[in-house]
Amino acid sequence: MHIYDLTVPQLMKTLRNLDRWLTLAAAHADREQLPVERLLHARLAPDQYIFVRQVQVVCDNAKLIAGRLAAKEWPSHPDTETTIDQLRGRVASVMNYLAEFRPQDFETASERKISLPWMEADTWLRADEYLVQFALPNFYFHVVTAYSILRHAGVQLGKNDYLGELPMRS
Repeated sequence: MHIYDLTVPQLMKTLRNLDRWLTLAAAHADREQLPVERLLHARLAPDQYIFVRQVQVVCDNAKLIAGRLAAKEWPSHPDTETTIDQLRGRVASVMNYLAEFRPQDFETASERKISLPWMEADTWLRADEYLVQFALPNFYFHVVTAYSILRHAGVQLGKNDYLGELPMRS
């Protein structure tokens, strides 16, 4: 399987799922007559990010994974979202960025040395190490945390909402 197939389509699928959760969260708040801010500021534990920040980090991870592996610039997002619609806009922006990638953009990814901002100087990971041991686990950590916050807050989400559509064949 090509590194493109392990990244861009999966990141986009998960972002589409996240966008759907945001719609369900807004509907839940309306139905239950809850201030939507209660959902946006919810968290699972005192030392974890609130829901808004989880969504921002999911989006950041998606664009950074593709950008770093393909050595392309990624869009900047200033982390100013305060509404569901603004979060949906951020998700859409990252999906538009990801839609620009093609498999050939990743042809030299295996040769790339990935250094992360928090790493000591002159240290790096091979692209496959970055992807498998850090980038994808970190992406999915924040995705599942966002999902769990909404579930905990009473938004009607199930496992199929998390997994999304599967490529069923007969």
